[in-house]
Amino acid sequence: MRRVNEAIREVLAAAIAMDLKDPRIGFVTVTDVDTSPDLRAARVFVSVLGSDQERESALEGLRSSHGFLRSRIASEMRTKRTPTLTFQYDESIERGARLSELLAEDE
Repeated sequence: MRRVNEAIREVLAAAIAMDLKDPRIGFVTVTDVDTSPDLRAARVFVSVLGSDQERESALEGLRSSHGFLRSRIASEMRTKRTPTLTFQYDESIERGARLSELLAEDE
């Protein structure tokens, strides 16, 4: 399952960077993908560079590009099913930055 998740992540990252022309989607990085065992659904974790408003706008743009991104996965991968995509903001990078700041303060 890990290989499938990584393959989907790579396809999505390339499609978002090269093919999407939606101005709402700025600096988006696909950080992780978690698919269900039956490949019917996939949670796509993304980080967005910018304010909270820009983050929400980018997530909205990704949701509206859902069909196009699914078709890219279907054309690039040979799987029985193409998962339905759910985009979710990945807070781990933000948490890591806060932790680093706290550790730097302790020094």
